[in-house]
Amino acid sequence: MRKRTQAREIAFQALYQHDLHQKIENALPTTVDDFESFITSATDDPEVRKYARILIDGTLAMRQDIDSRITQTAMNWKLSRIAPVDRSILRLALFEMLGSENVPPKVAINEAINLAKRYSTAQSGAFVNGILDRIYNEIRKQ
Repeated sequence: MRKRTQAREIAFQALYQHDLHQKIENALPTTVDDFESFITSATDDPEVRKYARILIDGTLAMRQDIDSRITQTAMNWKLSRIAPVDRSILRLALFEMLGSENVPPKVAINEAINLAKRYSTAQSGAFVNGILDRIYNEIRKQ
């Protein structure tokens, strides 16, 4: 598995944990430091750890904007109705699309689709693709 793909997987898992933890305990916002033991236990590779931290930190920092874009794009879907796995994948991919100049949007979308196929339902890949593709087309128009 490529290093960035592995980092995305770790970041997705951390963001999923964060989403569930906040929902259950109504917890305060978390920082990337709260995931350090998880990141460390997931890999020994310092490059993978570094990119996973960037992804987690950036996604958490931009979460309000990201959630707003998802809500505007996911017609007839409240953010809370989107499966937590899919919601976490969408957030991660949107951070890469909006907040990272090093990742082409199509790569972020493809990686998100692969995560959805691996960790969610059979229909999730198409759902994630549809949302991200609509947002990508909006970004290109601007």
